Amino acid sequence: MASIAAKKKEVTRDLDHCDIPYYVSEFVERELGNDYESLGKLDSLIEKLSENKKHLEEQVLTVSSEVPKRIQNALKNAEDSKKSLSQLLEEETVLSESINSHLLKAEPWMEDLDVLIGQVEEIERHLAYLKWISRIEELSDSIQQYLMTNNVPEAASTLALMAELDIKLQESSCSHLLAFVRSTVKFWHKILKDKLTSDFEEVLTQLRWPFVGPPQSQTFGLAAPANAPEVYNNLEMLFCQLLKLQTSDELLTKPKQLPEKYPLPPSPPIVLPIQIMLNPLQKRFKYHFTGNKQTNVLNKPEWYLTQVLMWIGNHSKFLDDKIQPILDKAGSSVNAGLEFSRALVMLILEKLAADIPCLLYDDTLFCHLVDEVLLFERELYSVHGYLSSFPSCMHILSEESCFQRWLTVEKKFALQKMDSMLSSEAAWISQYKDITDVDEMKVPDCAETFMTLLLVITDRYKNLPTASRKLQFLGLQKELVDDFRIRLTQVMKEETRASLGFRYCAILNAVNYIATVLADWADNVFFLQLQQAELEVCAESDTVSQLQLGQLASMESSVFDDMINLLERLKHDMLTRQVDHVFREVKDAAKLYKKERWLSLPSQAEQAVMSLSSTACPMLQTLRDRLLQLEQQLCHSLFKIFWQMLAEKVDLYIYQEIIMANHFNEGGAAQLQFDMSRNLFPLFSHYCKRPENYFKHIKEACIILNLNIGSALLLKDVLQSASENESLKPSQPSATAALNELGVYKLSQRDVEILLSLRASWPNTGK
Repeated sequence: MASIAAKKKEVTRDLDHCDIPYYVSEFVERELGNDYESLGKLDSLIEKLSENKKHLEEQVLTVSSEVPKRIQNALKNAEDSKKSLSQLLEEETVLSESINSHLLKAEPWMEDLDVLIGQVEEIERHLAYLKWISRIEELSDSIQQYLMTNNVPEAASTLALMAELDIKLQESSCSHLLAFVRSTVKFWHKILKDKLTSDFEEVLTQLRWPFVGPPQSQTFGLAAPANAPEVYNNLEMLFCQLLKLQTSDELLTKPKQLPEKYPLPPSPPIVLPIQIMLNPLQKRFKYHFTGNKQTNVLNKPEWYLTQVLMWIGNHSKFLDDKIQPILDKAGSSVNAGLEFSRALVMLILEKLAADIPCLLYDDTLFCHLVDEVLLFERELYSVHGYLSSFPSCMHILSEESCFQRWLTVEKKFALQKMDSMLSSEAAWISQYKDITDVDEMKVPDCAETFMTLLLVITDRYKNLPTASRKLQFLGLQKELVDDFRIRLTQVMKEETRASLGFRYCAILNAVNYIATVLADWADNVFFLQLQQAELEVCAESDTVSQLQLGQLASMESSVFDDMINLLERLKHDMLTRQVDHVFREVKDAAKLYKKERWLSLPSQAEQAVMSLSSTACPMLQTLRDRLLQLEQQLCHSLFKIFWQMLAEKVDLYIYQEIIMANHFNEGGAAQLQFDMSRNLFPLFSHYCKRPENYFKHIKEACIILNLNIGSALLLKDVLQSASENESLKPSQPSATAALNELGVYKLSQRDVEILLSLRASWPNTGK
């Protein structure tokens, strides 16, 4: 076994060949190992290996006998496949020769057949052409027959069919056929339209159309004379027949278009019967407001604008009550009132397009025109329900040259208004100063007038048809806000020496009011929509950073953020200047209080009643007077910031310059606490419930200085122990906990140790 083991160590595996010695060695090692007793297994092992050998030999014999049979079968199949393939190739050759021979014989027949097919197709085209002509002539004959028998409704229906055929043939290249169909449609359309128009106008005349007064003063219209049912039946019949001519009328009549520079939205033609109803009004409009008539003057646009509004109002009830039911019955989706208004508005647009170039450079006339147009638009939308998807006057004002002029004039008049409001004697006085409930913001008149101006500008441009035009107006508003801020800054600098004066406070109130209103506007739906539009423009132009785009998209910022930030900075600077001014006065008034003999004051037990230190009176009086003054002059939100900033400065000043700079006996510490808690803190109690929380340094210093001797000694030992064992973490919370238990949270451990050292009355402990 030892020799086997030695050989095992010597045998190495040959990875490139079938290494039998290595496998034998591994097998012996696995089965027998180093155990001599396992040699008894050799007989059974040899027997088992012999059986395995015999089994393997049988398998080899079986395989060696089966493999030749399979190979023979495969070879036979291959030979059969080869024969089949050869046979198929021979058949393919024969078939190919047969096909080629047939094609050669059939070629003359194919040429003759192509000629015949071409002739048949041409005959079919001629036949189809003749069928179309026959169909058109058939429809034309039908219309003629209907007209001869005075059956106008059927004639109109037949003309509608003919017009539909005309539309179907639009893609055809048969120009003569198209011309024939169009001329036929045009011929019968003119005859039917003239006849129906004449009859329709006669019915309208019986109704006293058009109405020149409000519904209550109309002589017939909605009234009900004896023959009213017959008139209304005729009205409905003729209206429906004219509706049937709508398709042919759109084919033949080219609608009047304004120049392409005016970005009007696409809109369908006015329905034919309403066009006829509008004819007398259009004639009146052109008679009065074109040419050399006295009513056609550039400085009176309100004349024709008001006239159109009157016409819309005078006819709205009749259109709703009498015409709309006819349209509904005919299955039309047209709204009679809106259709009537749309047609009259188109007259206004044509008039504006003609007049604006004549007054574009006259600021007064142009501004007056814009004002009147905006008033007209407001009433048109609010009173008469006009739709924003229809052409409107704002599309005319959005034309490039006109729009740029509008922006220029708007800016010019806004700046003039700003000049006048700032130079007014009442510029810095609140118009609500005598009404306490209303005057919470203490807004000076100039600031309120300015924000009203911005609001009016918003109302003027919010109905512009495109977001790009609205953004240009928004840019103008931002310019005006920045200009007004600069003007306020200039006036503020003139008042810097009197930073507590009335005008300085009024400027501060104005800045705060404008920033507050702009922040409120930022949440308005209109400005949120503009923010989204601005985001899309910026994303396309790559003019802003990804961070700014993200802020705009997430609504973290607003369209007025830049302006608000500048105003907030100005507000903070002005408040800081006021706080510094009052703080200087307080420091000057506190000079005697700083020199108070805190070390030699009598104890509380030696005084019958504690009273305020006489040296503290000037300081506290100054504080009181200034707080009262600024409470009256500043709005509540500004005054709250002011007194909190001032309290913070006073707290640090008294703590650092008075408390930390002196030593205190028991009487001095008690007097300090009395002065602070009973006199200083109550000055601010009117503005908050717990004023001492704004003077934490003073409050906590008074707690330390007024501790009784035992508590002070114990605290001193705790702090000293904590300092000596500063490296041990468990000891540190004990010092903090001890201070918190006394109500000391603001002061550090070092500050408390200094304050304890400022106490003069310590017992002799022998240390």
